[in-house]
Amino acid sequence: MRRVLLGSALLLAACGDDGGTTPPPLCTGAWHVCGGHLRDATGRATILRGMNVGKKESPYLDFHAAADFARMHDDWGMNAVRFYFPWAAVEPSPGQYDDAFLDQVRQRLDWAAAAEVDVILDLHQDVYGEGFGFDGAPRWTCDQARYDAFVPAAQWPLNYLEPNVKACFDGLWNDPALGEAHAAAWRHIAGRLGDHPAVIGFDAINEPHWGSHDLFTFERERLQPFYDRDVAAVRAVAPHWVAFLEPAGSRNIGIPTSLQPFAYPDVVYAPHAYDSAAEQQQGFDEARRAAFLENVALQRTEAEALGTALWIGEYGGLGTDPGIVPYMDAAYDAASAVAASSMYWAYSKGGGYSPLDASGAEIAPLVGAIVRPYPARIAGDPLGWTHDEVARTLTLRYRPDARIATPTEVVVPPRVSAAPAVTCDGCASERRGDTLLITAPPTVDAAGVATVVVALPAP
Repeated sequence: MRRVLLGSALLLAACGDDGGTTPPPLCTGAWHVCGGHLRDATGRATILRGMNVGKKESPYLDFHAAADFARMHDDWGMNAVRFYFPWAAVEPSPGQYDDAFLDQVRQRLDWAAAAEVDVILDLHQDVYGEGFGFDGAPRWTCDQARYDAFVPAAQWPLNYLEPNVKACFDGLWNDPALGEAHAAAWRHIAGRLGDHPAVIGFDAINEPHWGSHDLFTFERERLQPFYDRDVAAVRAVAPHWVAFLEPAGSRNIGIPTSLQPFAYPDVVYAPHAYDSAAEQQQGFDEARRAAFLENVALQRTEAEALGTALWIGEYGGLGTDPGIVPYMDAAYDAASAVAASSMYWAYSKGGGYSPLDASGAEIAPLVGAIVRPYPARIAGDPLGWTHDEVARTLTLRYRPDARIATPTEVVVPPRVSAAPAVTCDGCASERRGDTLLITAPPTVDAAGVATVVVALPAP
């Protein structure tokens, strides 16, 4: 099957078998989605591993500086961030955009680029918006009477069930003018930042709630048309941006998505992955590990049905939870088993899910659990990888594509191992800083699968 990628005016292959005796043309272009994976300009499958960075409340920018992006990359081995801010930060009044704020965002993109960290921009929301004392949509998007009548719940997720909150979500999904305003805000963001080399793409809206719409038809009848409008608006000015699109917030409680394959290319399915009991501050029980891994495996199946790549836009846990290490082990193992990208929530200070205490020092058990080795760029199709902490090895399995001239890259953060070494049948490798380069692919087995084992001596 072939398709025309209008955004970059290139004819691309769908990366599948076309039934002929010759392989399909190699996927090319800038950042693009092909064969179930996000790929770079050379065609390598790319694993984005990093952090959520941003601030939900006014003034919408936190302590983050150039050194923080460098720390994530140089000390923690991460290569991407999901940079979040609310719609209210961009458009505080109808049609009036805060370009001074977006200029400050650009400065942070400069810091990310200098640190070799790629960025996905996210318009974040929690409990609709600022009118309810949370974050997201500007106050002007809903009736003040709804805000005045709001009765907050003791547990913040239950606020989504409050009638006034649901009514405001109904307006967002049902009022064409509000939908157009959201798309126009994204168009403006893309117009201001679309030329920045650090930006891969955009996450249209965080954890969209269905309001009073039927839960099981919401995605198909309301959310998907909302996304179609946002993507069209963005790609009118930034045609190269990849769309990272989330299922409804109901996916967080285990309800499979009902999104349908998108009518446009270069989409990444972007669910979140949390343990429900840990989210309710009940701690993580290792007995739930298998269920956690099964849930992420289902997310990969959903991505395949949609014809997209898979990016877990959020995972994380309380740094003080006695089960934080096995919880983060489960999150890492779940993502690696299905070759998914994943972003920790969030790079902040002082309590909660933060990996840093109030002074900025690392919370050692948590940071130790999330800083891991991983394959960042794969010259072919990754099948997954495993990290054996006892044997101190990382094992990558993939189907090489010899037409990709750039090497497979495996990142080993310095604190994991200062002297990693590659073992593979017939391959060639070299080391460049914290990255191991597979410059010639291994011999493949009868199924066309190559195996690379990285030894990780203790630092």
